[in-house]
Amino acid sequence: MIYNIMYSSLLMVGVVMKRLFLKIEGIVQGVGFRPFVYNQAVSLNLKGWVNNNSEGVHIDIEGQEEELNSFIYSLKHKHPTLARIESIIIEEKESVNYKTFQIKESKRKDKKITLISPDMATCEECTGDITDPSNKRYRYPFTNCTNCGPRFSIIKSIPYDREKTTMKKFKMCRNCNEEYTDPTDRRFHAQPNACSDCGPHIWIEDCKGVKIEVNDVLEWTRQKLKEGKIFAIKGLGGFHLVCNALNEEAVELLRIRKNRPHKPFAVMMKDIKTVRKYCSVNMEEEEILTGARKPIVILNQSSQYDLPQAIAPKQKTLGVMLSYTPLHYLLFENDIEALIMTSANVHGLPLEYKNESAVESLRNVADYFLQHNRDIYVPIDDSVVKVVDGEARMVRRARGYAPEPIKKENTKEILACGSNMKNTFCVARENFLFLSQHNGDLENIETIEHYKNNIEHYEKIFYFTPKYIACDMHPGYVSSEYAYNTSLPRIEVQHHHAHIVSCLAENNVTRKVIGIAYDGTGYGTDGRIWGGEFLLCDNKEFERLGQLDYVKMPGGEKAVKEPWRMAVSYIYKVFKSNKWKECSTERQLRKILIKLYGNRAINIVSMIESDINCHKTSSMGRFFDAAASLMGLRDSVTYEGQAAIELEAIACEKSLDSYDYDIVQADGYIVKPEKIIIGILKDKFLKEQDSVISDKFHNTIVNFSKDICKLIRKDTGVNEVALSGGVFQNSYLLKNLTNELKREDFVVYANKLIPTNDGGVALGQIVIANEILDNK
Repeated sequence: MIYNIMYSSLLMVGVVMKRLFLKIEGIVQGVGFRPFVYNQAVSLNLKGWVNNNSEGVHIDIEGQEEELNSFIYSLKHKHPTLARIESIIIEEKESVNYKTFQIKESKRKDKKITLISPDMATCEECTGDITDPSNKRYRYPFTNCTNCGPRFSIIKSIPYDREKTTMKKFKMCRNCNEEYTDPTDRRFHAQPNACSDCGPHIWIEDCKGVKIEVNDVLEWTRQKLKEGKIFAIKGLGGFHLVCNALNEEAVELLRIRKNRPHKPFAVMMKDIKTVRKYCSVNMEEEEILTGARKPIVILNQSSQYDLPQAIAPKQKTLGVMLSYTPLHYLLFENDIEALIMTSANVHGLPLEYKNESAVESLRNVADYFLQHNRDIYVPIDDSVVKVVDGEARMVRRARGYAPEPIKKENTKEILACGSNMKNTFCVARENFLFLSQHNGDLENIETIEHYKNNIEHYEKIFYFTPKYIACDMHPGYVSSEYAYNTSLPRIEVQHHHAHIVSCLAENNVTRKVIGIAYDGTGYGTDGRIWGGEFLLCDNKEFERLGQLDYVKMPGGEKAVKEPWRMAVSYIYKVFKSNKWKECSTERQLRKILIKLYGNRAINIVSMIESDINCHKTSSMGRFFDAAASLMGLRDSVTYEGQAAIELEAIACEKSLDSYDYDIVQADGYIVKPEKIIIGILKDKFLKEQDSVISDKFHNTIVNFSKDICKLIRKDTGVNEVALSGGVFQNSYLLKNLTNELKREDFVVYANKLIPTNDGGVALGQIVIANEILDNK
């Protein structure tokens, strides 16, 4: 936080009257900041005014020095919980003898950015209102105040006033307007303020979009959920597909209808007591679950876990969240404990958020629609967080977090286009980096249009016109094509360098580090597919000093969806190395392959030997796939990372053993995987427990990663290591590699606030582009 004091002393002495002019920047609009300022000023008998404007909040205030000191202290230390102050500039002015303190009309004279609050979960006071039979908002599903409710998802433009949101069409009734204009009320200038007399309302439609008249919408919905029906429920940032999580038939039916065979569903639970019934919850996890943002938190299932296995097949974790809107809270009245709450979209398409289009696209999935008429202007998914070794780490950054910026001095006006998978983009303006909400995978027209619309919205609300554009160096990425189609100067950034720099940026590191980038894919400078990389890098440049050895990907993208292909390729690599006598002849190779995969494996060998559609890759993600397939866990996948996730899930974390491996020096340090593959095959043929094999595989990666870092440190003297890439969503790997590196006296950094997966790449791109431009 910056305090730029432009008068003689912050702590003044005596009873002399003073007038101060304060400029406050940060998230100070739409979070109850002006009412807070008003009440503080009135309580201290200070006079003047406060308003929202293009710079944030301005305060012109005068009174006795002692009271002014108390006022400034309150701004710094007692401001509303949703506010985030970035800077306070204070200037002394000549006294003008103000008679009162008032809130003035918002003003915007220039195109300076205003920080916008994310959408926030319902606060305790509003929860009390909807559960109090004597309150006018009893059971009203759109109750909110300055401390909670919709923000980013309803804002069309700024300053943040009701007329510039989707609440414009709802004229406040007399009672709501009295609250809105009463400085002592917590709904004072709460822009989405409403009640059942004047605000949005809910109703039921069938799967054809025909309205169903019912006496009590919420009670009718609960009864149908208990009967096993599937609903599409419009929430804060879009629709969810919802069913009773305790009803196995309903969960399985939802999987069939949504064509989602295995990917885990998120579950919304009634309260923290219910969460503890099914999951193990530590202090950090509970704080996140019950906090103001309420993301999905990935928890370990408890020993008493007895929810249907169809919710999270072959997993020992569960994604859990608590109610974050009054509507959700009211669904849990009476005896409902847990609801499946999964994003309502057809596979691969963007989240549905408009009433008519939701019915059109989901009519074959949902039995009923619970609709409302508060329009969503910016659709936004639920955020996902997991706690590893006592620290919260972002998996998907969206509701409750976007569009909060990262402070970065001396940034040029750059648009970073992000990656193709788990896309986010990033804009740089006025020393802030705005990483967008999760946009999904850019693999169809609808998602690409959604991506472009979100960029346009950020340009509008942050008055942003890019002067430069940064993108991935992969020529086939849609996000790169977006950059190519502009006339802006373009900076192309290597994918794994961007991963590492995303980690450096959020940890405020500018020095050279050893970057370990483990993920599934990424275009390398040699035109091959990288993903198991050791980089010596800083925010501007990198040098590749190590890697997992290349192996062929038979069938290209088919090998991603069919891990058995990667397993065959690795076995063939063992055969060619002649390091295992049981697989040293073509006859022995054929025998092993047919035993594991049948005759189809022989066709893959022909493909490898003919080098037909066989890109070379150093991907750690594909190495995990091969291991999972060799163990018999997963030969094909239905969602990204499934094989690796299931491989981690069976680890018992009790074995300290590992497999042998070789590290050779040939244009950098190369991890040779043959002995690891041999070890897995031997264990499998000897019928070793899968949990032990998984432990040994994970331990092996930890060990060779540590060894290469030690070799690079010896060569370069660099003692700091940054870990990034989607593979580091693996808690076993992240936790154990971090601890082992620290035991060797390395300083270790990892992503926390920003996803370690491709959702963080845009941040790395923008920082690298800025450094390159600075040094031109």
